[in-house]
Amino acid sequence: MTDVVEQSGGVARSDAGAGAGGAGPAPTDPARPGTGTDEPEAAARISAIRERIDEIDRTLIALWQERAGLSQQVGATRMASGGTRLVLSREREILERFRRELGADGTQLALLLLRAGRGPL
Repeated sequence: MTDVVEQSGGVARSDAGAGAGGAGPAPTDPARPGTGTDEPEAAARISAIRERIDEIDRTLIALWQERAGLSQQVGATRMASGGTRLVLSREREILERFRRELGADGTQLALLLLRAGRGPL
């Protein structure tokens, strides 16, 4: 089973090859599932790299959640003291930093981060 996060935020599940009649791709070697190669050394290297990718993903998710929570605290504190809901100059600064470091994809990432912290406009 493969889980894929869709743009809507939902999770789509795919059971390739699990349908009746054996439709779908042939099963992979259980010793090297999903590496795309039958060469043992390459499969082991791919598995090791993927373990590190998974570690990074867990860290990114934890940081995303922490950042969103902190941003929500800033907004709540600002509004409780009579300030504005948003500080557009701060949002522009964040957008520019991400664009400068990561290009167009950085801008999209920054927009998602900002929305996670303040909600949609």
